[in-house]
Amino acid sequence: MSIVSSLSSGSVGQNVVVTQPASVVPGQTVSIRCKTSSSVSSYLSWYFQKPGEVPNLLIYSATTRQSGVSSRFSGSGSGSDFTLTISGVQAEDSGVYYCQQGNSFPFTQ
Repeated sequence: MSIVSSLSSGSVGQNVVVTQPASVVPGQTVSIRCKTSSSVSSYLSWYFQKPGEVPNLLIYSATTRQSGVSSRFSGSGSGSDFTLTISGVQAEDSGVYYCQQGNSFPFTQ
């Protein structure tokens, strides 16, 4: 149901690995993990993108939900290990999820 990509910006040599469930069933709680090769403190953002649209900021500073974003989305973690959790996932949540080092906005690729 969801496709996840990884993105690293603002740090030379920083590698980001994103993992997601093999399959997603509507209504379940989904956790997407982002692991960086070195500590980024709490400077980690999560974005969501649907085909043909610009990326939408969901979470910044690892845990802070952007205004207007559903409370079904939450972020956790610090250092080099972060998680985006989607509670009660819905069909409309299908798309590409990015984690990005830093709190830059708009999205940079």
